[in-house]
Amino acid sequence: MPDKKETKDADEDVVDEEEDEEDLEKLQAEIARMEAEAARISKETEELEKKKESIKSGSSGDGASGGADQKLSNDACSVYVGQVDYTTTPEELVSHFGACGTIERVTIVCDKYTGKPKGFAYLEFQNESSVDNAVKLEGSEFKGRNLKVTAKRVNVPNFQRGGPGGRGGRGRGPPGRGGFRGGRGGRSYRGGYGGRGGGRGGGGYHPYY
Repeated sequence: MPDKKETKDADEDVVDEEEDEEDLEKLQAEIARMEAEAARISKETEELEKKKESIKSGSSGDGASGGADQKLSNDACSVYVGQVDYTTTPEELVSHFGACGTIERVTIVCDKYTGKPKGFAYLEFQNESSVDNAVKLEGSEFKGRNLKVTAKRVNVPNFQRGGPGGRGGRGRGPPGRGGFRGGRGGRSYRGGYGGRGGGRGGGGYHPYY
């Protein structure tokens, strides 16, 4: 017959084993919970990165499209003026075309190497209706010359034109007269000219290069 001491030791061993099993189950449950939490965080992070990429791509596309649309809009409100006297100033062109409408920008195109005027210019108006008025001044006399006035050719982005116009096919003026690159190498002035009869006039002009 086992004595009381041996019985007590056996009972304590059983209790210790049960406690160890409970601790192991708790540890396993805690590990499972942590793994589930880690998986959730990883999934949320991945979804957030995808949203950021989507927003970034959308913003980039809108910006490029907006810039192209603005360029087309500016071209549609502009005229080409040929046979311009080499001593002409932006103010003189504004005075000649002022009755047509509000002039936003005047660009007298110059040779990028010598800096001398090439004999033509571009005028950008506030709206397209002013272009129609300006074209009516085709053949008008200005400083002893008869001006050539036409609506500026609208340049469609990513469209390659063939033909002999300009040097290297990039000219926006008459054939063989060289290309106009937004005023590079030219005397360019922006904004604030009011036509005779209203508009946003006043304030003078500001050069931009």
